[in-house]
Amino acid sequence: MAYANTSYSSFARPQGDSLLARLASHFAARRRYHETRRELGALSDRDLMDLGIHRSNISDIAAEAARNF
Repeated sequence: MAYANTSYSSFARPQGDSLLARLASHFAARRRYHETRRELGALSDRDLMDLGIHRSNISDIAAEAARNF
């Protein structure tokens, strides 16, 4: 006997958020990451030094900004 289940609520909401909300959150975090990298990358080494940031840490700082968004 075949059994078909058309209930997708457990698939679409494993964490209580809708798929659309999770996608929007993902893309907002991704945008924040790229904006932060672009803005910090545009600064001169002197400006970064004044902020206490080494150029090699820009990706880590951008990732942290995206996680805390």
